[in-house]
Amino acid sequence: MRNIKLPSLVALSLTSVFLTGCATAQSQQLQNEASKVASQAVSPAAVDNQLLYSDVCISEREVVEAQKMWGDGIVRIGSVFSAKGDYKTEAADFIQDMYGYDLSSVLFKPTLAAKVQFRSSFDAALSYFVGDNASYSEDKGFAIKPYTNVKFENVGIINNSCSMAVAMGNYYFSDTKGGETKVEYTFAYVKDKSGKLRIVAHQSSLPYSPS
Repeated sequence: MRNIKLPSLVALSLTSVFLTGCATAQSQQLQNEASKVASQAVSPAAVDNQLLYSDVCISEREVVEAQKMWGDGIVRIGSVFSAKGDYKTEAADFIQDMYGYDLSSVLFKPTLAAKVQFRSSFDAALSYFVGDNASYSEDKGFAIKPYTNVKFENVGIINNSCSMAVAMGNYYFSDTKGGETKVEYTFAYVKDKSGKLRIVAHQSSLPYSPS
C-alpha cells in the first residue's frame, strides 16, 4: 500500500469535515423551510372564514345601528303590506340583509312560535315574518301586524370576543292602534366581509307573567 503523507491526511480530514458541515446546514435549512410552509398552511375552514367574515372587531355603536335597521325593517314590511305591495319580497330582502343564513347556521327562536319553535332556515324565518306557509300553520305574519315603531333598550352589549357581539334587553313594538308590546331579546352578531353586521342568533320571548 502506498504511504499517505500526514499533510494529505489532514487535508482529507478537513475536506470531510467541511462536506459534513455543509450537508448538515443544508438539511437544517430544508427543515426550517418545511416548518415555515407548515406554519403558513391554512385549513379549509380558516379559508372560508377569511372569505366570509371581516377581521375588524365589532363596536357597540355598530350593534346599536344594526338594531335600528332591524326595527326599521319590521316597520317597513308592515307598511308595504298595508299598501298592498310586495311585502313578501320586502321581508325576504330584510332577512337576507339582517340575518346570516348564507354565512353559517342561524339560531332563531322567535316570540310567537310554539309548534315549530326554532327557525333554522331562511324559509322558516320568512314564514314567521309574513305567514302564508302551510309548513308553519301557526304563523300569522309577525311583521304584517303591522307595527309603526320598534324601540330597543339594551341591558348590555358584550363585544370582547371581537368577532362576535351579543346584545340583550327589551324591545317595544308600537302598533297602529297605539298599543305597545314589550318583548325580551338576545341577539348575536357577526360582521361579514363587506363590514355589515349579520344576526346569527336571535331569541325573543314575552316577559314572564305569574298566573
